[in-house]
Amino acid sequence: MYRIRGSAYNPSTNRTLNIDVNHPKRSRLDIQISNENSGDAEKIHQITERAFLNAPHTGHTEQYIVDALRRAGALTISKVARADGDLVGHVAISPVTLSNGAAGWFGLGPISVLPEHQGRGIGSRLMKSSLASLEAMGAAGCVVLGDPAYYGRFGFKAVDGLTYPGVPAEYFQALSFTDKFPEAEVSYHEAFAAQD
Repeated sequence: MYRIRGSAYNPSTNRTLNIDVNHPKRSRLDIQISNENSGDAEKIHQITERAFLNAPHTGHTEQYIVDALRRAGALTISKVARADGDLVGHVAISPVTLSNGAAGWFGLGPISVLPEHQGRGIGSRLMKSSLASLEAMGAAGCVVLGDPAYYGRFGFKAVDGLTYPGVPAEYFQALSFTDKFPEAEVSYHEAFAAQD
């Protein structure tokens, strides 16, 4: 099947209009990225669960991680994507601890987009918006555990000396807002152990 896609972004409204002519019922999506609202928690749980349902390399606990981060007050950034007013995506950023005591580092994830809306740039918009907010807060940098081909598009890279135990080195990546990378072992918030 041949697909034609296009999009137009208006930075003054933080909105993107996606056009996919091969899906007339979904051909125009008005995408808005905003901070999570108090009433969004249950929908975010559902989106995260659905987004990771058939994903490889997961314990299928991502929705519980987001809930636990929220309960712990550790969601430094929690942004949602709305398409035509409906919640369709979410990204979480929380503080991480570095073994050398370096401050200002955060972990990105989970990031989730409903399966029927994946591949339409919504995850990219969530990434760019959350990273811009993190940099504006004065963060030193951000780490992520995931596919190097995807996260590399946003400037993440594996860094010698900055490690996360138990995973292949190329899947643990970092982005520095200061062009300096610490040498340290990274630990995520205890909420990442949540099972329910």
